[in-house]
Amino acid sequence: MAEFQCAECGKPFQIGDETLTRFPGWTPRFCMQHRKARTTDTAKPRADTSGRPAAKTAQRFASSGGSTHGEGDLTPAEVLERYTAGPQDGIFTDGGARPNPGAGGWGFVHVEAGRIVAEGHGGEPHTTNNRMELTALIQALGQLPLDSRVTVFSDSDLCVKTLTIWAKGWRARGWRRKEGEIKNLDLVQQAFALVEARPGVRLQWIKAHDGSRWNEYADALATTFLRGG
Repeated sequence: MAEFQCAECGKPFQIGDETLTRFPGWTPRFCMQHRKARTTDTAKPRADTSGRPAAKTAQRFASSGGSTHGEGDLTPAEVLERYTAGPQDGIFTDGGARPNPGAGGWGFVHVEAGRIVAEGHGGEPHTTNNRMELTALIQALGQLPLDSRVTVFSDSDLCVKTLTIWAKGWRARGWRRKEGEIKNLDLVQQAFALVEARPGVRLQWIKAHDGSRWNEYADALATTFLRGG
């Protein structure tokens, strides 16, 4: 975990080592509060276009890790006041731990035509980012009828690739990876079973903290536990 100083408020904030590894050359300039306020901030990392093999990304997921939510978390009500952009239909999920590992929370929201159909959130006193991301997906998928046709959005590219690409091969090998153990195997198996039982559900990655209203809302739900809610 590396520490930086926010160029806006001067407060120290931390970024996970795995996040810094994924975005070589990126020097974070703003804490989470001011990153959210600067939805067009050019200092934010770009999506990984390095072309690194998927197996390398899978290895990072299987060994856990990732970034944490920062200071100044917005409440769901504040998100609705601030953001309007992004998809208005689907299920949005998010999860995280602070620090990682540490106290964590998860959240999901189901919207149709911009109106909330269902939502949920919870947390654990000691967990990891990846476990909370997977838990959010499990909770969201678990409340869907088997014949549902909906897109489920997650800003964890690792989770999306795990459930849409890698898990099938891991299962075929007896839930083993060529590179080593599968971290969070219990949750991976639960989530994969829920996905397979709902063929009309599509999982899709969405960029984190880019001003998408309902993804930001899911983030706010996930941090409710961390705010003591």
